Amino acid sequence: MKKAWLITAMAMMATGLAACGGSDSGSGSSAPATGTPAGTAAATAAATVKPAEQVELRIMWWGDQKRADRTNEALRIFEQKHPNIKVVGEFAPSSGYFDKLNTQIASGTAPDAFFLGGNVVDYVTKGVLLDMNAYVGKELNLSDMDKSMIQYGTFKEKLYHISAGANARGIVVNTELFKKAGMELPKDGWTWADYARISKEISGKLGKDYYGTYDYTVDGLGIYMGQNDKMVYDMDKNAIGFEQKDAENWFNYWADMRKAGGIVTPELQVANPPGDTSKSMIVTGKVAMGLIASNQLVAHQNLTKDQLILVQVPVGTNGNGVVFESSQGLSGYAKTKHPKEVAQLMNFWINDPDAAKILGNDRGVPVTTAMRDLLKKEANPVDQIIYDFCNRVSEANKTRQVKISYNPPGNAEYTKLLETTVQEISFGRKDVKKGVEDFYNGAVKILNNNK
Repeated sequence: MKKAWLITAMAMMATGLAACGGSDSGSGSSAPATGTPAGTAAATAAATVKPAEQVELRIMWWGDQKRADRTNEALRIFEQKHPNIKVVGEFAPSSGYFDKLNTQIASGTAPDAFFLGGNVVDYVTKGVLLDMNAYVGKELNLSDMDKSMIQYGTFKEKLYHISAGANARGIVVNTELFKKAGMELPKDGWTWADYARISKEISGKLGKDYYGTYDYTVDGLGIYMGQNDKMVYDMDKNAIGFEQKDAENWFNYWADMRKAGGIVTPELQVANPPGDTSKSMIVTGKVAMGLIASNQLVAHQNLTKDQLILVQVPVGTNGNGVVFESSQGLSGYAKTKHPKEVAQLMNFWINDPDAAKILGNDRGVPVTTAMRDLLKKEANPVDQIIYDFCNRVSEANKTRQVKISYNPPGNAEYTKLLETTVQEISFGRKDVKKGVEDFYNGAVKILNNNK
């Protein structure tokens, strides 16, 4: 009797196990046994599913070994998340990067993806960049990217460039000098008239050898044009995007400041250029305010004990400030055989938290709000200022419309002409009217020669 009961119990257990083994997790339905026709069909279908195609991408960037180490670390994380994609990175110093890239493009051997800066327009006109529009909303998620960043990479409705880092130009303020002068710190929303007044006032209160600001005729020209619905270079028309009178107004603004006082002398500007942080009179505590890109705050603060802050650039007459600017970004090669995978790599770069933590601010702050907020949580005090400033600019851009301007063809020659003109005027060799006339005619000539 005992033996019969044991046989019956074992049979019931076997039946129960068979029922459980054939059910999908949480479904409660049983699957056919492998030996049945339906089971054979399922097994055959599973066997015919091909593994993801193995793809190799090449990517190139400029920078030093420190940047290369960070970039390669991030690329290894990308490979872990996309096992079918191998990424081969290569880099070059900034001085030789574009010569190397241009040589590869000319021979048809350019990387699948490569970094570009303000010269992206040159490569758009060459027709060597990949239009990414087909991948937006699929492999490439731009929903959290600042609109100005998307606009920056869009040319005639084609998306050729995905910003990988952003900056916003602002006014760096030496708070210690304002404290000594007994003056309130400037605030977002101020005007260029405020900037001139405050520069003169703080210089007067602090006395000899102290100045309110450097001369930013050169660095501020594009900002001024954007605030007045103009641009340095109009790509659609392939022409200078402002009139001679527009330039004259901006040059006169700085000439009037030189006469009124409060601005660094031409001799000191040459000897201690604002672009050379090690010589900057802002970090030596002799100049109260300056125009810098947000990522330059770290270098300035590292050289002074005085606390520095960032304030948004003075607004123009129409209330506009500055755009959130792309510091550099990724473009795909038009001849790549793997456009989908290029899009996946771009998406990783701008949206993946692991990538953001590794890459940090090396190429500018992240271009999405979520990644900026992520890094801000663990940022040091100086980086906290930068993140906060960039978020304020990003927020302001939602209601302000500032035209995006690109470097004109022949930009190096154009910039040299602009710098020379400012020196000729500031040292008294030309008056504003004559200097601007020569500059404008020269700018038009440079553009025509580089079309």
